[in-house]
Amino acid sequence: MEFGIFSVSDVTRDPVSGETPSEAERIDGLARIAVHAEEVGFDVFAIGEHHNPPFFSSSPTTFLAYIAAMTKTLKLSTSTTLITTNDPVRIAEEYAMLQHLAKGRMDLMLGRGNTAPVYPWFGKDIRSALPLALDNYNLLHRLWREDVVDYDGNFRTPLQGFTSTPRPLDDVPPFVWHGSIRTPEIAEQAAYYGDGFFANHLFAPSEHFLRLVRFYRERFEHYGHGTQQQAIVGLGGQAFVAKNSQDAVAQFRPYFNEAPVYGHGPRLEDFTSQTPLTVGSPQEVIDKTLGFREIFGDYQRQMFLVDHAGLPTKTVLEQLDLLGEHVLPVLRTEMAKDRDPEVPESPSHESLVRAKYGDAAPRQPRPNANRGDNVTGGSPYQDTPAKAGSAFGL
Repeated sequence: MEFGIFSVSDVTRDPVSGETPSEAERIDGLARIAVHAEEVGFDVFAIGEHHNPPFFSSSPTTFLAYIAAMTKTLKLSTSTTLITTNDPVRIAEEYAMLQHLAKGRMDLMLGRGNTAPVYPWFGKDIRSALPLALDNYNLLHRLWREDVVDYDGNFRTPLQGFTSTPRPLDDVPPFVWHGSIRTPEIAEQAAYYGDGFFANHLFAPSEHFLRLVRFYRERFEHYGHGTQQQAIVGLGGQAFVAKNSQDAVAQFRPYFNEAPVYGHGPRLEDFTSQTPLTVGSPQEVIDKTLGFREIFGDYQRQMFLVDHAGLPTKTVLEQLDLLGEHVLPVLRTEMAKDRDPEVPESPSHESLVRAKYGDAAPRQPRPNANRGDNVTGGSPYQDTPAKAGSAFGL
């Protein structure tokens, strides 16, 4: 069971101090948060992708590569990578590069994105979002698994004899989660490929997301990837913790009341009782999070949103300290109790390599310099080490 934190990279006014951080301050602050997440014992850090204010994370791979250089064990991911407005060729190449730089400590979560003005900025039409997401991922899936791809789809120019570079590390593509708030078609695609499904699990009752998770599990089994219990499920969530419930509510209330997503809406008490949001003591966070297992069954990844709505970096770092000291150890112990032995762990680079190659050494693609630049009729790679003095020196 993995535990992590994620950010949507919003730059929001702090309603307590009245100050709005600069983009530079938020970027530096989130880097500190990511590094500290590893220090207190979290397994995963993820950042979303946005191309409009008030968000700064237009280039998740750049940010995650920076975090990879400053951490040793933290798995890096996204919360979301836009499979719609991004060219799948760019996704294939950028995330393969990140995979190499992070030495396999990464995966990614794909989503459609629901900010309508962003689509035309990249020459896309939001009315085609769903077929665009399906078409683009079908191509991305091939680009990571086939050295040479011929492709003629509906939303981009055809590809003829195309090779995305670099090839995935150890010849194994990054693990992919498909994230959704409401779309069963995305859960269907995750199940079809045997990928993971990540339920947003924010801003709505758990029962809303349970319908999607159940559907994904059923279809995962239907496509022959394993039993429903063996499907790979991740959940979002949001927590604000203090030593006691009263302090937590008092400290978080001004941020809740002014939050762009749910501010000026329901009362904090009503929202916490009806949605996965937890505001309270460490034990209250533990109890509510353990309750997710009762609703969804055993799952592989639990992510917490901890830094949005204008919370200053200092406060978020303090939140991580409390979660790391008082919450994570208990959750790890309790989640491991009576865990269904059929339920696999969250996929890692190492487990994916073992699944493909067993005890054998994985294929290491090397450009075949002897075939020239205009390769036709086969792979531009050789599977054995090149001789000394080859054009690529490999």
